[in-house]
Amino acid sequence: MIQVENLVKHYAHVRAVDGVSFSVARGEIFGLLGPNGAGKTTTIRMMMDILKPDSGTIQIMGQPASEAVKSRIGYLPEERGLYRNFKLLECLTYLGALKGMPRKAARQRAEALLERVGLEEYAQRKIKELSKGMAQKAQFVATIVHDPELLIMDEPFQGLDPVNTELLKTILREEQDRGKTIILSTHNMNQVEELCQRILLIDHGQVVLYGSLDEIKARYAEHAVLLECEALPASLSGVRRIEPVDHAYQLILEPDSSPQAILRQLVAADAGVRRFEVVLPPLEQIFITVVEGNR
Repeated sequence: MIQVENLVKHYAHVRAVDGVSFSVARGEIFGLLGPNGAGKTTTIRMMMDILKPDSGTIQIMGQPASEAVKSRIGYLPEERGLYRNFKLLECLTYLGALKGMPRKAARQRAEALLERVGLEEYAQRKIKELSKGMAQKAQFVATIVHDPELLIMDEPFQGLDPVNTELLKTILREEQDRGKTIILSTHNMNQVEELCQRILLIDHGQVVLYGSLDEIKARYAEHAVLLECEALPASLSGVRRIEPVDHAYQLILEPDSSPQAILRQLVAADAGVRRFEVVLPPLEQIFITVVEGNR
């Protein structure tokens, strides 16, 4: 769906994006991450042809950005901006038609989406009369009203309560099930872990982490296992220390030990193992480790 090669962008003497390359597969939810000022939004704006790169190439759906390509993209920008004096349904219908939908079809889809997000009662209200959370849901609907093939979402859950956050996450999963490709940029690592298959982490305009979320978490896994058992043996060869954790134990292993060797000892000791898993770090911890290590 997307192929980015050696993307570079300067602002005066600042190299905001510095040789960024990545690809996004059709039908996946892809996380575009980084600390504030890392170059994420600049990268997105170049993908949307709002900014021109100084060098590098961007292919979207097999071709350079054009008006025809952009009509097949739904873009939720960091800065929100619906027409505040328009009535909600009128605004959404207009935006759908602007992307090439027949006006009747745009209105019907807008009505269906407003009902889906619980805003059908506000269809004839002006945008400026909506609460912050309602306006955020309206902006989300505006992004998908023309049924785009590619969704680029910059902080889509910003300002939403947990119930509405779950609702929009469900809609994004449904869009993926329909074959849509989604790029998600957010600072909430829990949401990334829930939704994304692969991620790209940018810092100081450069790629510092890229790949499958599962592979990345395995790469940064501590040399430890989480154990629940009926009877913990008095000693386990290859275990450096044992830490109690919520009715379980975290076993910190010696560098030359392996989880499989520990499990064999537990089975041989008839420990009554109920749970045994390699400890994987949360993405937030990996994010902090990588970004701080890049300072």
